[in-house]
Amino acid sequence: VQLQASGGGLVQAGGSLRLSCAASGSIFSINNMGWYRQAPGKQRELVATITSGGTTNYADSVKGRFTIARDNAKNTVYLQMNSLKPEDTATYYCAASIRRYSTLYARHYWGQGTQVTVSS
Repeated sequence: VQLQASGGGLVQAGGSLRLSCAASGSIFSINNMGWYRQAPGKQRELVATITSGGTTNYADSVKGRFTIARDNAKNTVYLQMNSLKPEDTATYYCAASIRRYSTLYARHYWGQGTQVTVSS
């Protein structure tokens, strides 16, 4: 199983970016999917999560600016980021709880990270 993230880049403050993360491989089911970020010198933090049923959860710092969504048919999770601020600069990682075929339990997988840089 692999998670492939894309969509990062350089944007000015107030701008927007859309991140995508597609899961591939021998996937039986996907439970929660989410986005985390890690800025230099800081710990990785949760940005947003979404359940298989569409229930979402956001960090207070991004509420009202970021929107997480998923396409279950494509095993893909998205993060629409609007009104970006310099403090949003970080490496963004997608994550998912995935159960593979021939296994009984789901496990946590991480994507490779995509850089988001917001200039002031």
